[in-house]
Amino acid sequence: MTTQVPSSWLQALRVYTHPRVLGMLSLGFSAGLPLLLIMGTLSFWLREAGIDRATIGYLSWIGLAYSFKWLWSPLVDRLPLPLLTRWLGRRRAWLLLSQIIITCALMGMAVTDPAVNLTHLVFFALAVAFASATQDIALDAYRIEAVAVELQGAMAATYQAGYRIAMILASAGVLWIAAAIDTTADTYDHAPWRFAYLVMAVSMAVGMITTLIIREPDVPYSRLISDNEKIARQAIAHWQLSSRTRDLLVWLYGALIAPFRDFIVRHGRQALLILGLIAIYRISDVVMGVMSNPFYVDMGYSKDEVATISKVYGVIMTIAGAAIGGVLTAKIGIMRTLFLGAVLSAATNLLFVWLAGRGHDVSGLVFTISADNLSAGIASSAFIAYLSGLTNSAYSATQYAIFSSVMLLLPKFIAGFSGQFVDAYGYESFFIATALLGLPVLILVWLAGQATFAHSSE
Repeated sequence: MTTQVPSSWLQALRVYTHPRVLGMLSLGFSAGLPLLLIMGTLSFWLREAGIDRATIGYLSWIGLAYSFKWLWSPLVDRLPLPLLTRWLGRRRAWLLLSQIIITCALMGMAVTDPAVNLTHLVFFALAVAFASATQDIALDAYRIEAVAVELQGAMAATYQAGYRIAMILASAGVLWIAAAIDTTADTYDHAPWRFAYLVMAVSMAVGMITTLIIREPDVPYSRLISDNEKIARQAIAHWQLSSRTRDLLVWLYGALIAPFRDFIVRHGRQALLILGLIAIYRISDVVMGVMSNPFYVDMGYSKDEVATISKVYGVIMTIAGAAIGGVLTAKIGIMRTLFLGAVLSAATNLLFVWLAGRGHDVSGLVFTISADNLSAGIASSAFIAYLSGLTNSAYSATQYAIFSSVMLLLPKFIAGFSGQFVDAYGYESFFIATALLGLPVLILVWLAGQATFAHSSE
């Protein structure tokens, strides 16, 4: 299949005026908003409310919902919702339902004071996590199906832009809002956090309105899916089953087994190596990230300082790093950029050791955030390109959900013990340990690169 190459830079830029490409800006915003509200920003809130570091570390396991979304991704991919699917279509129905649940659960978090009832806050945060993971599944499927191949780059670009804008609002925005109305700077007050989280809940309207406006993608039934279901139907043809039971078994095979089988068949013996690399590539960043906000609080940085330097400036540096990563991927290849990103991600964690010894140092924080977020952007850009290359278009939604789930499962689990580690050994030892976690990543990237080279040479 050939794609039309734009004859000029102006024509190339016009892809961003496509209605569905523009819509991804708002949908990316809706996807990016919940994550930090139940992770980094929530940890800042909990620490200010007097919750101990060990508990904050354990509560980071809320984010494991994103790691298990592959379990229900086949349902989101194929199961119709009563009334909503008939009204909106398969993808938009799941998008709207998940967005409504996120909004309601954020309101529940807002009105719950963790210092008074931490259990209820955790319940609402879990609801946000599961609904947000479901939104991601539906949105990935919509993004892949909504436009032709030549527009996928523009779709990804606008999605990332909206996602990063939402992250700024969900981190720096929340801290700024809370700081602006906080009249008791020296003591904890629930009211500023309640107002800030209610503003975030209302902000989900951006995604809901967009979901109602956009059109459902018109996707032809995949020939590969059809062939796999024919194989399954032939395999059970001699079984004494009702037609409804046979249809259910065929559906379950196509939804649950075929995507896994396709990945194993395509990659053979290298499948376990690839999954191992996916499972630990982000481990240094994820484990360290849970304790970054409590570290800022304990070092005496104010809400405004953290919001401006870490949440706004830091996101800008991440975007710059992603752009550099895109160029490096094109120039030196995905695997070499993956290796470079892994080296930088682990090495920049050591800058936090240096920062911990300086106490409240704004200039030191700016330098550390610059290096850390720039390296994270490079690594993320290469990693997304790597995952995209592993996906079969026939099962893109389910397989991408599997990859993104595997990516976070082990790092999030280990991160749950981060607060306990800091309590026992201190911040300096913790940051050194997170850097050392990156060493196995380098080995797996090298092995995966060797396997890729050997496969391409055959």
